[in-house]
Amino acid sequence: MEKHAEALEEIKAMDKPYITAAQVAPVIGMDPHWIRVRARQCPESLGFPVTMGGKDGHRVYIPRIPFIRFVEGA
Repeated sequence: MEKHAEALEEIKAMDKPYITAAQVAPVIGMDPHWIRVRARQCPESLGFPVTMGGKDGHRVYIPRIPFIRFVEGA
């Protein structure tokens, strides 16, 4: 099984509502930092929803189910 497919299977097996840029990165073949930067500057360019949060509002959270749908083309 390819690396990105394994990473996607791990995400599918989770029960958390949100995932991180570090978890998403191997699935889409991007650097986690680049995902975080795009999420802050131009979230619509990612193609999947992101939520900003944390104490300082700089943490990036990615809704797990919508991300899976995005990757699978649903």
